[in-house]
Amino acid sequence: MSADAGNGASGGADVTGDGLGGGPDVGDFGEGPGIPMWQSSPPGSIYDYIKVASFSIGPDGLVDQWSLRAEQLFGIPAERAVGMDPIAAFIAPDLRERGQRKMAEILDGREWTGVIPFRMPDAEGAEGLAEVYVMPTTTEDGERAAVCIVVDVRTLRQIETDLAASQSIFGQCPFGFLLIDTDLRVRRANYRFASLFGGAPEDHRGRGVHDYLPSPEAERVVATLRRVLSTGEAITDMNITGYLPGSDDPRHWSINLYRVHSGSGRPIGVAWLGTDVTARRAAAREAAAARRNLALLNDAGARIGNSLDLETTARELLDVVVPGFCDLATVDLYQGLLVGDETPPGLADGSAELRRVAFASAVSDAPLADGPTPVAVGAVHHYAFTSLCADALRTARPQHIPADEGGLIQSTLAVPMVAHDTVVGLVQFSRTKGSEPFGERDRALAMELASRAAVCIDNARLYRREHERALILQRSLLPPGDPEASGLDIACRYLPGNAATEVGGDWFDVIELPGHRTALVVGDVMGRGLRAAVAMGELRTAVRTLALLDLEPAEVLSALDEIARGLGTPGGVQQASRTAARQPRDADLSEVYLATCVYAVYDSVTRRCTFANAGHLPPVLVEPGESALMLDVPPGMPLGVGGEPFEEVEVELPEGALLALYTDGLVESRHHPLDEGLQAFVGALTDPSQPLEDVCDHVLNTLDTHHGEDDIALLMARVQGLPAESVGDWTLPREPRSVGRAREYARGQLQSWDLEPLVDTTELLVSELVTNALRYGEGEIRLRLLLDRTLVCEVWDAGLVQPRRRRARDTDEGGRGLQLVGLLSAAWGSRRTPRGKTVWFELPLPDGGSGLADPAEALLSLF
Repeated sequence: MSADAGNGASGGADVTGDGLGGGPDVGDFGEGPGIPMWQSSPPGSIYDYIKVASFSIGPDGLVDQWSLRAEQLFGIPAERAVGMDPIAAFIAPDLRERGQRKMAEILDGREWTGVIPFRMPDAEGAEGLAEVYVMPTTTEDGERAAVCIVVDVRTLRQIETDLAASQSIFGQCPFGFLLIDTDLRVRRANYRFASLFGGAPEDHRGRGVHDYLPSPEAERVVATLRRVLSTGEAITDMNITGYLPGSDDPRHWSINLYRVHSGSGRPIGVAWLGTDVTARRAAAREAAAARRNLALLNDAGARIGNSLDLETTARELLDVVVPGFCDLATVDLYQGLLVGDETPPGLADGSAELRRVAFASAVSDAPLADGPTPVAVGAVHHYAFTSLCADALRTARPQHIPADEGGLIQSTLAVPMVAHDTVVGLVQFSRTKGSEPFGERDRALAMELASRAAVCIDNARLYRREHERALILQRSLLPPGDPEASGLDIACRYLPGNAATEVGGDWFDVIELPGHRTALVVGDVMGRGLRAAVAMGELRTAVRTLALLDLEPAEVLSALDEIARGLGTPGGVQQASRTAARQPRDADLSEVYLATCVYAVYDSVTRRCTFANAGHLPPVLVEPGESALMLDVPPGMPLGVGGEPFEEVEVELPEGALLALYTDGLVESRHHPLDEGLQAFVGALTDPSQPLEDVCDHVLNTLDTHHGEDDIALLMARVQGLPAESVGDWTLPREPRSVGRAREYARGQLQSWDLEPLVDTTELLVSELVTNALRYGEGEIRLRLLLDRTLVCEVWDAGLVQPRRRRARDTDEGGRGLQLVGLLSAAWGSRRTPRGKTVWFELPLPDGGSGLADPAEALLSLF
């Protein structure tokens, strides 16, 4: 930029009027100090860069005119310069003589050009170097004068250096470099650009953007160039795509555009600096694909397998891959896998039946990816032996399925789902036309996704199998849904604490005992899960066995305690006893199965219930018209601890009373203390007259049971005692004729009950039992008949010797009585009582499903 710029002298105007410093356009003429005589608008001449000044020398050799640029160059105002001797003013003393001779020659009409040093009059010791052009002229009077043009040599040298640097940078730049003029034509190209697009740099002069780029891309670039020219805003890292001559492979460039100005600031074009970023773009795409795949795998790890359900897991896989990996996808699982076959699913040839369990599409109204006959979700199908899908299942390797002509699908991958070396199904990933076809990286990713889903599906299969087994075990250990008992209306609920396995250590049981009595049991093995369920099953089986021996409740719990102590010891009960004898009282009981249990025996004739408790929560009783209360049954020690006897409590239950037995999972929670839960349970039993099923539901809803914290067992029984008219009770003296009386009593009672078909059999069996009581028993004899769902006959005496059935020989006169009882009755047995024993038998009612045995045939079969 000229030193005159900005002070009104740009354009190189001089007072001589010869236009040596002027621009192409003439401005206004003016006068006055500091005001240029001529001014160009806009500036743009080379003189704007070079410091050029002019002044004139009169015939006397003195300065007679002084331009504004001379003022700037020499630092001397015109009023001082006019009339000044230039030789004396600017030339060093030792060169003045020579300068005077040159000045005389010039005034004689000779031109002169040279480089001379000069000094600044106003600058102490400062010197300059000027290139001077002196041209003779004449005044209006015909006298000889001279016009001097002075150029600052230092500025010229700087310009030369700048040009050389510019040429070096432009020519040696390793990037494509263009200078585009205001008409958007190439003004100049560097060698790098020419080497890419062919020819020499000069061959590209005058070409436009459309000569290098395809039309849509060229239009975008042209619009950008115009915007840069108009606004002056630079564009950096603009990505464009095109082709090199002779190549069909697309290339990508990053270009930077900025507006170029003249020295005076006038826009003269746009500089274009381009870099080939094809490799970088490919690397970026590779990195982006890798990141996308990693994100997809991370998403798959988080979303697949959250459910232990086969169909849900398949849908979770498709939720991950569509549309992030493909446009359509299907999942087929072997039918045998879904129906729970134990053998590994599928056939060796890959043609076994499969079921379509999931389908997803990101394309509206897109069909399933199966060709002209798509398979609907839920349909069972198989792939032909020669198909690529069957081959994928057979070889456990993915297959690429080519697209049909004219179809929507462009590319499909059929990937077998392999878990633990077992093929469980097939997943198909499809991309529609317009999407990028599957590559090797996609193939590897598809295999990884299918493998992850396969492992989750196989886990779900194993869980389903184990879950079904656990359910079978649990259901086999619990009584049927609607247990029946004489004189009781029963309702029950069981809620496992482990929602995943639905098995636990809580149990309840309803056991029918002789004499229309019923044992009610609720227990809780400490712990949860399958281990607790197995221990519970063992204890429940032991309880039923002990109950059928007709032992007293305290005796049942004592025997059960011994059994529980033996469950945790490899040697059983005896080994547990020996180990306990050698160890202190506070020995480690970690291997002992601890459990709580309440055992109650209800007699429907007397409506009396006997309780024994082993560390369990107390039963709750609700009498008609009264508030619920917890029965005061001594809790005792849990089963498995040993060493402490159990107490019994007998309670008479009024007709219509409600008895509730339960486990601690119903009333205990981490959210509230046990006492609060017990009070809430007692408070929930407000209306015992409602149906028992409704009462159970009301209790569970009111207590807001926290499922998952512990198992819950609830057993509720409403008392419905045996009516007095259904009981026949007689006391017989200890004499032979009591046998006949017993038959008469039995006949009369059965006739009053309209049970004529049972008379003969009952008379015969009653006669046998009373005879045995007279022969082997002690004290008076008591005969009792009970009518409920069956007919029960009981014969009591004070003897302690239990009857024993034996096989009589042909020559024996006796010993066949109990054999006859066993042949003619549905069941028979004996039990101890506080004052002797009771022998009983049971007969089905005539309208029941069981037929009666013929007494005559039974007698003949004994011989």
